[in-house]
Amino acid sequence: MAINNEIFSLMKLLFPFNRSITGNGVRKTLQEIKNYIPLQIIEVPTGTKVFDWEVPPEWNVEDAYIENSRGEKVVDFKKNNLHLVSYSVPVNKILRLNELKKHLFSLPEHPGWIPYRTTYYKRDWGFCMAHNRLLELKEDNYKVVIKSSLENGSLTYGEFFIKGKTQKEVLFSTHICHPSMANDNLSGISVMTMLAKYLYDLYGNDSSGRPQYSYRFLFVPATIGAITWLAQNEDKLANIEFGLVTSLLGDDGNFNYKKSRRGNSPVDKIVPFVLEKKKKKFEVLEFTPYGYDERQFCSPGLNLPVGRLTRTPNGEFPEYHTSADNLEFISPEKLEEAFNLFVGIIKTIEANKKYLNLNPKCEPQLGKRGLYKSVAGNIKEYELALLWVLNMSDGTNDLVDISNKSGIPFDVISKAASDLLNVNLLKELK
Repeated sequence: MAINNEIFSLMKLLFPFNRSITGNGVRKTLQEIKNYIPLQIIEVPTGTKVFDWEVPPEWNVEDAYIENSRGEKVVDFKKNNLHLVSYSVPVNKILRLNELKKHLFSLPEHPGWIPYRTTYYKRDWGFCMAHNRLLELKEDNYKVVIKSSLENGSLTYGEFFIKGKTQKEVLFSTHICHPSMANDNLSGISVMTMLAKYLYDLYGNDSSGRPQYSYRFLFVPATIGAITWLAQNEDKLANIEFGLVTSLLGDDGNFNYKKSRRGNSPVDKIVPFVLEKKKKKFEVLEFTPYGYDERQFCSPGLNLPVGRLTRTPNGEFPEYHTSADNLEFISPEKLEEAFNLFVGIIKTIEANKKYLNLNPKCEPQLGKRGLYKSVAGNIKEYELALLWVLNMSDGTNDLVDISNKSGIPFDVISKAASDLLNVNLLKELK
């Protein structure tokens, strides 16, 4: 099966699940991911202190609806799980329309769409509905039923780790807490699952060798999930050298890379470099303390080298956090393009190294080493790359720097460095 079809098929499978920051929808999602990779599923009990936060009660839903006096369901959670405000408390009561409207949410500017709303940390309840359906409601007695539970349980997240030749880590994180939204949630989950599977297929057993870096994939509920992982894994954070938070990968927008808080981390150089190399239209955004979980990884007490990679950023397209963010809003081709971009980022991270010229006083004689064959005045790109690598390998420039400065493709620069290493003209710096 082509990778775009694999990604899209996983999205279709996961789309109906009722995900929130806790609960069985998250567990069910992670169990499906486990069919692709040996995912570790972690449960963190309700009440666990995680920095300034506390793991909340676990929320699950059996049913929820609003019924008019004729027994007709005017809102039904089982038809669309966006109808119920996430973390709504149990309810069973009769309300007049004026009282009911205090708990109803719609989008007048998009009257056919259902909004997505939450009440994670305030005990409350509500329903979301299309505005044109809200306008059709008549004065009546409405039966409101929410069969939900808020009980001691746990927060659930998934983690997948591939050990590399060093302890230096590349971190990928995506959030898993939204119900029935394709771009904001499932595109990140599905692309990251297939990316993890790609690495597992390459390095998943001892006979296949190991990557240079270790790779860690996190599938966490937004905000509280990232905070929980960070609070419980502070001993691992010093190993992270590159990190990306990602979602919003399936729409038609250009790529947007948001820098880490540091602004000059290796990931802040690598991602724009690969985007440029692949001739993608993109924009680089400066760090702000608003967005996805990059704001947790980049909080001042941690300040990790973690950026964010999306297409159209969160909140900047009308379909965001609505029922219009459905499987028709995204395309398999855009998902595949995003997957291939991440593969390119990994390959560049793996190949990008620093070297030291072992013969720095003037150019070494390359001809006697079989590396320089051009007729004088007719230098080829590869042989020019040899000169660039030798000249810039003073321990401060990596291969991406040399490619940027020379204008020579990264693959040619990397090949030149490898050949120079093989004839003992370079020393790799660890």
